[in-house]
This record gives sequence, structure tokens and C-alpha cells, in this order.
Amino acid sequence: MEPSNKYAAEEFGVTECVVFPQVPLINELESAIHQLYKQRASRLVQRRQDDIKDESSEFSSHSNKALMAPNLDSFGRDRALYQEHAKRRIAEREARRTRRRQAREQTGKMADHLEGLSSDDEETSTDITNFNLEKDRISKESGKVFEDVLESFCSIDCIKSQFEAWRSKYYMSYKDAYIGLCLPKLFNPLIRLQLLTWTPLEAKCRDFENMLWFESLLFYGCEEREQERDDVDIALLPTIVEKVVLPKLTVIAENMWDPFSTTQTSRMVGITLKLINGYPSVVNAENKNTQVYLKALLLRMRRTLDDDVFMPLYPKNVLENKNSGPYLFFQRQFWSSVKLLGNFLQWYGIFSNKTLQELSIDGLLNRYILMAFQNSEYGDDSIKKAQNVINCFPKQWFMNLKGERTISQLENFCRYLVHLADTIYRNSIGCSDVEKRNARENIKQIVKLLAGVHALDHAMSVAAEHNVKELKSLLEGKST
Repeated sequence: MEPSNKYAAEEFGVTECVVFPQVPLINELESAIHQLYKQRASRLVQRRQDDIKDESSEFSSHSNKALMAPNLDSFGRDRALYQEHAKRRIAEREARRTRRRQAREQTGKMADHLEGLSSDDEETSTDITNFNLEKDRISKESGKVFEDVLESFCSIDCIKSQFEAWRSKYYMSYKDAYIGLCLPKLFNPLIRLQLLTWTPLEAKCRDFENMLWFESLLFYGCEEREQERDDVDIALLPTIVEKVVLPKLTVIAENMWDPFSTTQTSRMVGITLKLINGYPSVVNAENKNTQVYLKALLLRMRRTLDDDVFMPLYPKNVLENKNSGPYLFFQRQFWSSVKLLGNFLQWYGIFSNKTLQELSIDGLLNRYILMAFQNSEYGDDSIKKAQNVINCFPKQWFMNLKGERTISQLENFCRYLVHLADTIYRNSIGCSDVEKRNARENIKQIVKLLAGVHALDHAMSVAAEHNVKELKSLLEGKST
């Protein structure tokens, strides 16, 4: 006959209720490390916003904006007070761009580079030193948290071994005490401490499945005895991932992740897919922690869309000089918006099509990028830009569409392409045969672009209007 739960627990040195008084201290350390990372991320975002404002102010005389008060710039700031700070920022900004340019030249990546596609995440040596000093201080403090705790409860392995012994020797008593339900809460503070400086945004971040806590608990409850179907210990790790890892990722999404960074976005998408594919409880629509995490991601993306995207508008004659400041600023802002479009659409398969189309097409393409297309020259440049935009779209959006029309949100973009084809044709009238052939090739390319997003009605209309006889082959090659 098995002993009571109380005596079985005492036999293995386990009290009925284990409470860590260190939890408030762990909360403080977590708050400190999160604040440290948040400050760094906010500093870089603020610098990017200031750089955009500086360049916009510098070239504002080229725009058609209404006149401002003489002592204010285009953003309503005191011109004299702001000027000295702006000069220093501009010098630092150009120095960072020069260093990135030199790095691309050394690696042979200069030819394919487009201004606006790289991330400006360089930090000053002072910022790096201060960040590392504070991070090291927090890490050292975390190592002292369990110094005064009994050896039996100072580590995951020690706690695990005691409960494993109880489970192995007196399984029914162990089960009646609902230990399996208590273990995730019991291990929670120790795991959070190991995850203190963990962030998948960093290149050298360790996979959480290779961390000590995960490896220690991986085979918990998998002894030789046959497991029961209702054995809750089977769900120990999935429960911990749901209740510890997901909340950690939520904080990272809210305060550290920069949606403008392609690298960071790829890593966030990667860790999210890992949880979705490996932990069934995470994809449960009723899982509150999953809902909170996905909501945090969406709020961060919407905040970036509202606060960080800026598209300057200049008269076309201003953009004729391709070495001018306004032209380079315009191009940089265009390509950074296309990069953000691609980053948003990396989340295909995680968020619904409706949500992604609202963000990427309604919020970004139709609101900003399409406006920039209207200011771009009609020709090779516009076609190249349109191709890059289309390359961002998930091909699955267009695979099962019926009829000849594309998704409704892309209608404005398709109309622009139709207008582009007409303009290219009109501009070629009276030109040389070489220029007319180039115009014809550009129109064929536009037909192919329209077919690529299943805008078959527009593709056939352009082909008929401009006597494109290769329509069938262009349509068949729409997916290439």
C-alpha cells in the first residue's frame, strides 16, 4: 500500500508546497534586462526617425508643401535650436553610410545593392560598452539568486530527481497529488532565470531546445513503465514553452523587434514557426498566451506602419537629376518601404491572408508605395520596382483564384501598371526604332507582371491595346 501524499513527499525531501521567495528578485532582473534591450531598440528606431526628418527638412524646399513660419522647419520644430543637433546627426549618419558602403565594396556586394535595403543598426562604442556593462551586471546578479537556497531546490536537476523518485516509487500517490500540474509552475522561475538574456533576434542566440533546462526535462516521466493516456507529465515541456517561452517572446515582440530589419524578422518568423510546428498547444486558437503573442506582433507592425514609414513627394523635374539629394532620398525611402513590405509578408502562413493584405497592401502598398510609383520615371526603373514589389507577394495568393481578376486590394496597383504601359507607348511615338523596340519590350514585361498576380483581365486588355501577339506565351510564363 502506498503512503499518503504527505509522507511520500517527506520521504523524498519534497514539501507539499514549494514556494521560491526569490521570484520577486527574478521579476526585477527580468524587468531590468527587458528595459535594457528596449532602450537599445528604441534608440535605434528614434535615430532612424530623426535621420528621415533631417533629410526631409533638408530637401523640403523642393516639395510643394505650404510655407511654414520662418522660424520653424517642415516638422514644426524651432529651426535655430534644432540646427546644431541636426548637423551632428547628419555627420554621424553619413559616416555610418560610408562605412556600410565600404563594407559592401570589400565583400563584392556593391553592384546588386539598392539604397534603403540595408539596416542602419551600427552603435557607438560608448553605447556598446554601456550596454554590455549593464548586461554583465544583471547576469552576475542572476547567478546569486539561488545562493542561499537548500541544495535540494537550487537547480532544475535537483528538483527533478526528487519528483522522479516519487513518481517512480509511488506513482498513484504522485498522481493523486497532482504533481504533474504543479511542475510547470515549480520550474517556472528557474527556467526564466536561464532565459534571462535569451533573445532569438541575435545571431548567436542559443536554440532554447539546446539549453540546459530543456535537455534536463526532455525525458521527464519517460521511465520504462508504460505511460497512461492521461499522464500530464507528457505535456510538461509543451506547457513550459507555452507559459514561459511564449510570454518571453511577447516581450521581445513588443519592445525589441524592429519590423524594418529583415534579419530580425526572419528570426522572429523562424522561432514562431518552430513553436507552431513543434508544439500543438501553441496553435490552439483558444490558447491565451498565443493570442497575446500574435497580438503583440501585429501591434508592433502597425506601429511601424504608422510611425516609421515616410514617402517624400517631389515634382518630377526635381527627380531628373539622379545624383541630387532629393532623388537619392526618394529612392532610399521607396526601397526601404519595399523591404518592409517583404518583411511583413514573411509572416505568410502565420497570420491570415486578410490580416496580411490589410497590413501590406492596404496599409503599405496602396498608402505609400503606390504614391511613390506616381513620382517615378516611366520606363525601366518603374518596371524594376514593380517586379520587386510583386516578388514580395506569396505565390499562394494567386494559385486558386477563379476567373480573370486578381485579389481586390491589388486593383489600384494593376491600374497603375496599365497606365504605365500606355504612358510608355505614348512616349515612344516619334522616337527611333531602337526606342520603340525597347518600349515594346517594356509593355510585354508589364503584361507578364499583370499575369503574375493573376490580373488576367488587365493583362489581356494591355496586350490587345498594344498588339502584343505573344500573349499566350507571356501568360504561360507568368509563374517564372
